[in-house]
Amino acid sequence: KWWSRQYEYLLDVGIAGFWHDMNEPAVFILWGDRSLPKVTQHMMEGRGGDHREAHNVYGLLQAEAAYESLCNYRPDQRPFIVSRAGWAGLQRYAWTWTGDIECTWEALRQTIATVVGLGLSGIPYSGPDIGGFQGNPSAELYLRWFQVSTFLTFYRSHCSNNVEYRAPWTYGEPYLSMIRDFLHLRYRLLPYFYTLSWEATQKGYPPVRPVFWLDSSDSRLWDVEDAFCLGDALMVCPVLEDGVREAKLSRRESREIILPKGRWYNFWNDAVYEKVQQVNIDAHLEQIPLLVRAGTVLPMEEGDKLILHIYPPVEGASESFLYSDAKDGYGDSRIDKFRLLRDENGLEITWEEEGNYPFSYGNVEVHLHGMKLQQVWVDGNEVSVESQQIEVGRFQKVRFQGEIV
Repeated sequence: KWWSRQYEYLLDVGIAGFWHDMNEPAVFILWGDRSLPKVTQHMMEGRGGDHREAHNVYGLLQAEAAYESLCNYRPDQRPFIVSRAGWAGLQRYAWTWTGDIECTWEALRQTIATVVGLGLSGIPYSGPDIGGFQGNPSAELYLRWFQVSTFLTFYRSHCSNNVEYRAPWTYGEPYLSMIRDFLHLRYRLLPYFYTLSWEATQKGYPPVRPVFWLDSSDSRLWDVEDAFCLGDALMVCPVLEDGVREAKLSRRESREIILPKGRWYNFWNDAVYEKVQQVNIDAHLEQIPLLVRAGTVLPMEEGDKLILHIYPPVEGASESFLYSDAKDGYGDSRIDKFRLLRDENGLEITWEEEGNYPFSYGNVEVHLHGMKLQQVWVDGNEVSVESQQIEVGRFQKVRFQGEIV
């Protein structure tokens, strides 16, 4: 009861979420065990026990108590808790992060394996302190870390209090503009992230997935630790070493990528990769390789406009989803289902709506990739074609005719 009341006081002054830090628990000491003494006594749900038994579950039980407290005091709002420590089942109560990691390229590389491993272990929401926690990252390392983290669920810049101050604007130009571009991309991708969160609640799928998730029978993908998938639609290929940047600086400007089978589109320039097992893709300082799987309808937003980025399937049909609700609470929701069908005469997208939550966008655009448009029909009515981007509003069916690139 005492612990529960601490949240009540903080909620009353406007605190919206909680961060449980050093809850292994850890203590500041110069030598010896950095946790509680092993003889420390715990209630252990009334039966008693010492810290040897309690240590591993301490953070989990703390998160559970906090979750129950927040549900009690604010039953109509979703609790938000980030916990450094935990145990199997932590995902029921809290997010986590990768802890007090070093500011090194090796730590950046390890971040991918850690986040992917947590996801496969049932914890869908995790990520690092951008730039690392302990140390002083170079401008290039901080930028590359920021680019990776844009595609992870937990997204924050943070560091120790005994290192040089840093923030996204610390390094000046051109890094500030590059960081800003990725931050804007993150916000545009929020409909996709939110849909992946819904999928995690329904199926237990982690938003951040190993590349072999797409084809577990392909042994080439089993050992890929320098790339990951965000959902089934995006393959993120970060830059994890120093010096992969602009050619004018006489340094490497691409990175090697092992591709899953199928057709992939370059997010930045619509280049198509197909029937190849490995490619080298530009990795200039302002970008990292980002690939979109054929057959995807990628939902993005700008203001009150929903933009559906369409990447035609190689053949046949494919489905994509968009989940929406009030972003908090447990009220109405909606699912918008988009089905792509490719045939010899072109490409068709149909839109089905489910749920009582109102559609929250004022306008809808479709951006077609991988196909040079010639004619378009929206719900049976032909519309003029001036570019690959068409304002369509809400529709039931759009048919495209043109040349597949």
